[in-house]
Amino acid sequence: MTLDISKYPTLTLANTPEELRLMPKESLPKLCEELRTYLLNSVSQSSGHLASGLGTVELTVALHHVYNTPFDQLIWDVGHQAYPHKILTGRREKMPTIRQKDGLHPFPWRKESEYDVLSVGHSSTSISAALGIAIAAQKEGKDRKVVSVIGDGAITAGMAFEALNHAGDVHSDMLVILNDNEMSISENVGALNNHLAQVLSGSLYTSIREGGKKALSGLPPIKELVRRTEEHLKGMIVPGTLFEELGFNYIGPVDGHDVNELIKTLTNMRELKGPQFLHIMTKKGKGYEPAEKDPIGYHGVPKFDPSHSSLPKSSSSKPSYSNIFGDFLCDMAAQDPKLMAITPAMREGSGMVRFSKEYPEQYFDVAIAEQHAVTLATGMAIAGEHPIVAIYSTFLQRGYDQLIHDVAIMDLPVMFAIDRAGLVGADGQTHQGAFDLSFMRCIPNMVIMAPSDENECRQMLYTGHKHTGPSAVRYPRGSGNGTTPETEFTALEIGKGRMVRQGEKVAILSFGTFLDNALQAAENLNASVADMRFVKPLDEALIKELCANHDVIVTLEENAIAGGAGAGVIEYMMSEKLMKPVLNLGLPDKFIAQGTQDELHAELGLDAAGIEASILEYLAK
Repeated sequence: MTLDISKYPTLTLANTPEELRLMPKESLPKLCEELRTYLLNSVSQSSGHLASGLGTVELTVALHHVYNTPFDQLIWDVGHQAYPHKILTGRREKMPTIRQKDGLHPFPWRKESEYDVLSVGHSSTSISAALGIAIAAQKEGKDRKVVSVIGDGAITAGMAFEALNHAGDVHSDMLVILNDNEMSISENVGALNNHLAQVLSGSLYTSIREGGKKALSGLPPIKELVRRTEEHLKGMIVPGTLFEELGFNYIGPVDGHDVNELIKTLTNMRELKGPQFLHIMTKKGKGYEPAEKDPIGYHGVPKFDPSHSSLPKSSSSKPSYSNIFGDFLCDMAAQDPKLMAITPAMREGSGMVRFSKEYPEQYFDVAIAEQHAVTLATGMAIAGEHPIVAIYSTFLQRGYDQLIHDVAIMDLPVMFAIDRAGLVGADGQTHQGAFDLSFMRCIPNMVIMAPSDENECRQMLYTGHKHTGPSAVRYPRGSGNGTTPETEFTALEIGKGRMVRQGEKVAILSFGTFLDNALQAAENLNASVADMRFVKPLDEALIKELCANHDVIVTLEENAIAGGAGAGVIEYMMSEKLMKPVLNLGLPDKFIAQGTQDELHAELGLDAAGIEASILEYLAK
């Protein structure tokens, strides 16, 4: 998408941060306006994250104007808000390819640009990384500055507070910017507050405060009085006492949409020593009315027409697995008042909107805090409730110790509804749910289920909810094959699979939603197909029977082959001396980049044609 100079005369002059820094301050508001328009036009044609980027336009311009990037290091947390950063750092023409196969990465990505310091898909990592860089910069002695920008959602995670606590103790020079986009800009942001921010970040106030502390250091009671008075005065105008207690110099909140005021405050703060904390207020979706009104709906968008006031409806008539889960929650809660549903800030993605409205007393959004989500469920289970943790596969990785230490060791009835298992598509390496079968399979007491269609998913969720120990049901992003789930609940026998096609010579053991692909391949090969259902415990009798009647065993799963369901089949076969050749099909030993799910399945040989080709190649050896 070449830039139409007549539409974006100012943006044309800012291909890189170096060019941006040469621009006069008077032209920056116009630059922000054009950058916002370009972002809207580009994302509406490519799909992707929109509302977060619209909110960070002025901040991005101000940061690259004040800081000497890429020498000064800028870390975004989480990467959704970095689209304007990509546009200003030489990637403008490639924006139409974002999130597509072989296109721009959806998040900051080290291999893509020297301006991307930290590859980041998950949140709450920026302050830890920034502190590590700041400690090294101090050692280096070249006056390198380090800034991390963290959103109000990401700062809720324990990791962010662990890093803040350490940074205040180490006292390295660094700036943490809290990009606070609560749905409105609070009352105290305005001319007075901008003035206060400049006073508080200016050298006069800092030197008076430091000088006052030094002069009074020998008189503890007076020092304490001065400190309390100062906190009282600051407390009236800024909500920063918590960050001050952690050892940061807190400034704010300031208007994050006034680019020149931001530049003045950042210029002052750039020279301050020790850990600095700047609190800015922004509006998610800023400058585009539909996104301002519905920032959640416009967080991640399909292709759309910016002149329309609503997004196009999903074209799929089939319900997604997330919808199946959401319906299960509501139907189950109608029968079970002890059902408690927990999500770490993924209400919409996990299909829990209707449940949260119909059963608000049984719904808990713990914000971005996966470790807490798992151990909260532990407490509920100990108290006799029936907790369900709805979590994406990639985010369960963050609660792994709690899964072992707080759920499995005590054998507590906590069910994990694991969404986005397997390849998620456009979000790329950080979000692919490639490892959950491998990392859960080795945990004692776990029951792990992988449904092949929508009805199997519903019945497995019921089975897990009724189970007296830890269980997990893992299902992919998107819709199934169109099977209508039965309204009535039927518990499955734990550890029992089912035969779905009787053939000869080759037996395909399918775990999960590749069953239809396996059946298509089996038609051409006249192979047998089993829907294994349970990854743990395995249906050992079925494996024995298939080994007795077939020459070759093939396992199929949407998980890393290393340590996955297929590895479990081989372990069992070897323990029983069932000496048959086994072909494991699944995800290879590499991080898988973005692309649509269909593109990736085809590339990795996991569609019907790929499965058939792999089996024929194996038989020919």
